[in-house]
Amino acid sequence: MNEPNNSFAALVPYGWDTTWAAAFAPYAARGLVPGRVTRVDRGRCDVITADGTVHADTAFVTPKDPLRVVCTGDWAALDADGDPRFVREYLPRRTAFLRSTSSKRSEAQILAANVDHALITVSLAAELDLDRVERFIALAWESGAQPVVVLTKADLVPDPVTRAHLVEDVEGTTPGVQVLAVSAATGEAIDVLAAGVAGGTSVLLGQSGAGKSTLANVLVGEDVMQVHAVRDVDGKGRHTTTTRNLLVLPGGGVLIDTPGVRGVGLWDAGTGVGQVFSEIEDLAGDCRFHDCAHLAEPGCAVQAAVADGTLPQRRLDSYRKLVRENERIVAKTDARARAELRRQWKQRGAEGKAAMRAKRGYVD
Repeated sequence: MNEPNNSFAALVPYGWDTTWAAAFAPYAARGLVPGRVTRVDRGRCDVITADGTVHADTAFVTPKDPLRVVCTGDWAALDADGDPRFVREYLPRRTAFLRSTSSKRSEAQILAANVDHALITVSLAAELDLDRVERFIALAWESGAQPVVVLTKADLVPDPVTRAHLVEDVEGTTPGVQVLAVSAATGEAIDVLAAGVAGGTSVLLGQSGAGKSTLANVLVGEDVMQVHAVRDVDGKGRHTTTTRNLLVLPGGGVLIDTPGVRGVGLWDAGTGVGQVFSEIEDLAGDCRFHDCAHLAEPGCAVQAAVADGTLPQRRLDSYRKLVRENERIVAKTDARARAELRRQWKQRGAEGKAAMRAKRGYVD
């Protein structure tokens, strides 16, 4: 990290550096002061400044666009004084972790800003949902952060052979992503995880009951997050964390703990999906047709890989599902993409009808 030579050295543990200092210069010229948003709740936020934590109002930067709202991890420009203090602007984000909301309005929700590492927590005490892991990783790649899959509660799988198989199953779905089995109860691999996230901003993501808050407490070195027990009947947990909180790590860096998320909808994550399924994208380059849908086209390299066992059918099914979902969400928000999707649907429909007529012996 390049530490800035200015009066805001107290912000360095929160990620302040010379690049942020240069980006803030125009705001400083307006008499504003910098701070990092550590928590947001109903239009108010906690911001750490050179003088300590202040409570600020976000009314001046809460537009209709949900992607422009102030978020945990943002670097804010605040009034120098006043009661209440106001966040006037926030600095352009280096990265942003987005997902689509569960509403029917096709809106995006920003979960965390300026994140370097996305720690996708998956409990080994519950059945692995590889499709969900792939979704999280696609969103992480799209955000610009480096994903890491953290398999929590490893102590609940004492058999090393079984645990190794579970790790291998996850590794098979996460090309280019580190997979780490950890235990907050025994401390297994916690030092490895702590070393990996030191010096940057990390965000904990996953379902309720995955052990995010327990892991946050272990990484911070004290009980800063409340922990609830997981139900024995189904392995699910209650929402322990209800807001996104930014915490300083003793080994350097900061950690954002987020509430458990049930729905993980994609939001314009085409590049991320391509990175998650890089082997399919590579195979597609060898298909006979450049627009091959990998269904029943002749010369399809992807289907050939499924047939010879080098590509699991589950991976292809998951890939198709995420590609279709992403196309739909993009089409809802982008008129040109929507028109292109309609054109593709019409073209494929016409080709399907023509193939059926030919099969039945009809001649136009």
